Amino acid sequence: MTDPKQMLSLVADVGGTNTRVGLARGTALDQSSVTRFRNEAFDDLGAVLSAYMAERALEAVDGAAVAMAGPVRDGVAELTNLNWRIDLPGLRAVTGGTHAAVLNDLQAQGYGLTHIAPQNLREIVPGPTGDGTKVVVGIGTGFNIAPVYPTPNGAFVPPSEAGHVSLPVHSQTDLSLAAHVAQSHGFADVEEVLSGRGVENVYAWLRQEAGDPGQASANDIFASFSLGGDPFARATFEAFARVMGVVTGDIALNTLPTGGIFFSGGVARALGRHLLELGFREAFRNKGRFSGFMDGFAIHVIEDDFAALSGAAEHLVQAISASDIT
Repeated sequence: MTDPKQMLSLVADVGGTNTRVGLARGTALDQSSVTRFRNEAFDDLGAVLSAYMAERALEAVDGAAVAMAGPVRDGVAELTNLNWRIDLPGLRAVTGGTHAAVLNDLQAQGYGLTHIAPQNLREIVPGPTGDGTKVVVGIGTGFNIAPVYPTPNGAFVPPSEAGHVSLPVHSQTDLSLAAHVAQSHGFADVEEVLSGRGVENVYAWLRQEAGDPGQASANDIFASFSLGGDPFARATFEAFARVMGVVTGDIALNTLPTGGIFFSGGVARALGRHLLELGFREAFRNKGRFSGFMDGFAIHVIEDDFAALSGAAEHLVQAISASDIT
């Protein structure tokens, strides 16, 4: 049997628009091997992986791990917007690998935390870090969290679908936003505010509240915020940061991440350097008599494009070593 720490693995990070594929030796990702593919050019994920292996003149690898932006159950992952599906037998068949793993993309971010260099972490709130529980909070196309629990055999990162919990309501303003989201989408969940489309929802809500209805794309709202020409854009991200602080504070109390809170995803990265000026920290700390307690959590933004790929490799090696998969 190949030593898991030395085996050659194919790893993939499957998003809604693009898939990135690379090679890892044990847990060490070869960043130069990473190739990005446009999903729309392929019928399924198997075709993407086959194209990568042909490009690299690979007949087989020792193992393969796929991190997919969607729910994973019993080793089966589905990318609903493309109707893609991958399971363990299919992954073994297309890669020739003896070992295979499929996990949610945010789980992979959690497993990848130990591989992120300090320069790829933007500090938002200083605080203690260490070997305690950590949590990754993903804000991009969607919203989700991944608690990272330390164990003697490495990290344990359970899946979740935290983006679909109810949006917190603490004021008339919150109630108005929740009502707007519910009217448009049927249910006011966190993801309809804390995501790329959530930026658009908040912007439309503010325009409606002001009696000046209007809509804009998330990219245009970000651009207006950066240029300072649209007061609704600034107000959008102030409201966004407040909800982000409240929700993250709730997550911190639920998981007690003494090892730190780590934001990932395109929206989180774009807002990272603005979060404090937008009022994120005040909303995060606003927990009544527990406000002081909230200062015990360090908060960073992940600025490493390869974290999920490294995490997929880490998970595969851990799982083989623990004999969880064969």
